[in-house]
Amino acid sequence: MMETPKVFESEYRFCLILWENEPIKSTELAKLCEAELGWKKATTYTVIKRLSERNVIKSENAIITSLVSKEEVQTAEIDDMVDRTFSGSIPDFLAAFSKSRKLSQKEISEIQKLIDEYKD
Repeated sequence: MMETPKVFESEYRFCLILWENEPIKSTELAKLCEAELGWKKATTYTVIKRLSERNVIKSENAIITSLVSKEEVQTAEIDDMVDRTFSGSIPDFLAAFSKSRKLSQKEISEIQKLIDEYKD
């Protein structure tokens, strides 16, 4: 399986707009980025070029589409954070996460369901 390319914070905000609107003309995307992120057109085109070079998106005939899904980027980011911060330990990550945030009964049930599915 190919490794998901790294997407940085401002690029992620750009990708959220792209995922919501793709396929989209680069001129339209630049207008959306100006309206939602306050970016100048040149900034959007720089990000398009950078993400294209890293195979996160593709630009063909000025039509921009993603090559990586929102879920893939989120998963890669969490994997990276768990590796860096918790030496790859999911139990340590969950312990820290649940200490800083009160989990609802619904969230606990959803986590338990994921664990049960993983066991099978």
